[in-house]
Amino acid sequence: MSLPADTPPAVTDALGYLQYYLQELTERQNASEHTINATLAGLMAQLQQLTQLITAPVPTVAQPLIPLSPPPVSPPSPVPATPSKQRTRPKLPSPPDFSGERSSGRAFLNSCMLYLHLAPEQFTCDKEKIFWTLAFFKDRCTAKWFENLFRQEADTSIFPIRSWTDFEQQFRSQFFPVNAEADAINTLEGSSYY
Repeated sequence: MSLPADTPPAVTDALGYLQYYLQELTERQNASEHTINATLAGLMAQLQQLTQLITAPVPTVAQPLIPLSPPPVSPPSPVPATPSKQRTRPKLPSPPDFSGERSSGRAFLNSCMLYLHLAPEQFTCDKEKIFWTLAFFKDRCTAKWFENLFRQEADTSIFPIRSWTDFEQQFRSQFFPVNAEADAINTLEGSSYY
């Protein structure tokens, strides 16, 4: 996929991770389809064997009738399992420490969300995701915000942020640009852009 030259690096990185994740899901789907098809083929072969046993003519015997025992039926043969490829994931970088600057809030949250989506097995609940993200709050106002959350918990015995969605909303209100469009225009029109 070709992106415009002015595409921000964070967007390019995110698209790269998403493409990788999509490729991984496609490979998993193909492996699952292969396993299902192999299992179905094995079951069909066993069904044909059983059908042949049932429909085979019974030989007539001139001797006195002796109760015939049913022919031994061999247990179904296991379908050979296809060797699963143990796919190694690339090591995911952790987000950088967050300084609290509104201009970098969106990038920080995006990098956290990308990590959470690519490594969901590392987090069992929203509270773990929130605490993991708060671990990157070490500077200035982020540390104050972080400390305020724990002070509220100490006062009420309840952590004030109940879900990841709640955390995202509070993070956006505290650390996203107030007017992103105006900031972008000022940056483009300012001398620092050139």
